[in-house]
Amino acid sequence: MNTDVFYEKRIMNTSRCYIEYVCDHFNKRLRIDDYRGNVLLVIEEMLKEREKHQYEKLIFKSKFEHVSSFISNGFQLEALIPDYFNGSTAYFMTQYFETARHQTEKWIEEDQIIQSVKRLPLSLDLIALSSSYVKGFATVDDANELASLYQTVFEIYPAPLHHPNYVKGLLEEGAVFAIIRHNNRIISAASAEVNETYHNAELTDCATLPEYRKHGLMKHLLVALEENLASRQIFCVYTIARSLSFGMNAAFYQLGYEYYGRLTNNCFIFDKLEDMNVWTKNLA
Repeated sequence: MNTDVFYEKRIMNTSRCYIEYVCDHFNKRLRIDDYRGNVLLVIEEMLKEREKHQYEKLIFKSKFEHVSSFISNGFQLEALIPDYFNGSTAYFMTQYFETARHQTEKWIEEDQIIQSVKRLPLSLDLIALSSSYVKGFATVDDANELASLYQTVFEIYPAPLHHPNYVKGLLEEGAVFAIIRHNNRIISAASAEVNETYHNAELTDCATLPEYRKHGLMKHLLVALEENLASRQIFCVYTIARSLSFGMNAAFYQLGYEYYGRLTNNCFIFDKLEDMNVWTKNLA
């Protein structure tokens, strides 16, 4: 599979605006990660790009001063990330172009999961790992094994992690993968994708083989990533977690992350299109 067809990062650079965006063909969405210049022109250009591909959802990471411009142009606020832009908040402004994409049947259940998670005690303590578990960080030589792990855990994933070349590319571009091995086999992994421009990182790609779950492995990986990021003065960290996963939402809540909204029908994961919760933490 050509992963470029799956997911393309693009730049539009004109005399009146600059836009960094992602054409996410698989998830039928257009995501704008950064922009400068004439905001109304930025919106106009991205609406044209969206129409060209017939995407169902358009997502902007907006600065505070532009939120009103997005609202007046038909966008809605779904979530936010404090400190995202070198200390300033990013606002997820979205617009939908298919009725079904804007409808979700699990919203109340997902609200109940959040309420249940928030009744848990905060727990920064980690369960001691058995000596047979080896924690570390992946290198490009681990790309094949990481791809195999993700293929085993996820039937469907919103990024092409099933493909070794894609994983290798992430590692070469600076993504950090924390891993745990057992019997010299990678059994659990999580990554941090670092934005060097705005000094933030997304914790993502969390996966543990089914037979090794419920042993607290993921918390060890998340803490290892946090320590790695803080040592590099990356203090704004966030994650976008499956709203229906009690375990993943609980793990982030217990590590001190705060809930900041939900992205409706955001991506295909496991076996369907799912809502995703946004959790953030300041490591400073």
